[in-house]
Amino acid sequence: MGRHYRGVGISLQQFEQMKARVKSPRGKAASALESAPRHVAAVSVIIGIDPSLRGTGYGVIRAGKGQPQMLACGTIRCPAGWERSRCLAKISLTLRAVVKEHAPTVCVVEGLFFAQNLQTALIMGEARGAAMAAVAETGLEIYEISPRKVKQAIVGYGAAQKLAVAKMVQRMLALVELPAPDAADALALALVHAQAGGRYGLNAPKRI
Repeated sequence: MGRHYRGVGISLQQFEQMKARVKSPRGKAASALESAPRHVAAVSVIIGIDPSLRGTGYGVIRAGKGQPQMLACGTIRCPAGWERSRCLAKISLTLRAVVKEHAPTVCVVEGLFFAQNLQTALIMGEARGAAMAAVAETGLEIYEISPRKVKQAIVGYGAAQKLAVAKMVQRMLALVELPAPDAADALALALVHAQAGGRYGLNAPKRI
């Protein structure tokens, strides 16, 4: 009892336990799986939102090991003749349905940008508020990333055109078709959030 084998440095009890593990039908592979950290294979579902009164873009991706996968994307379009209140209601209702269907784990929206026209800034703020409220009521964490940082991360140039962003998003997600401009911007937001702190060296997204 308590005796150690010379040159091995283990007790008799430990030796017997080792033999029992070797004889186990589950083998070494099962032992390795059990000891592996469970968060390694963690997968997150990210929804990106590019708010606009007449054309709010959204994109949902699954990010984890390997290439990210697009789950959904689209543009919430509102005709020019609609009152602002009707547009805001459609934005909220549509995003609630998207969140319910795909159950994202986090949301990222486009950060505020400078607008010379005060009326334009106010309308954009209303659309952004409608989108954020629809997501926030589900309890999701919401982050924001500035448009310039998104373009810098995706294309490598902070003043890149929408087409360049869309083409890079198509490539990164291996999409058959080029996504619509607003939907592409939303997918780009989700991709950048998934890569934050990686090879692009971005600062951590701001939580709002």
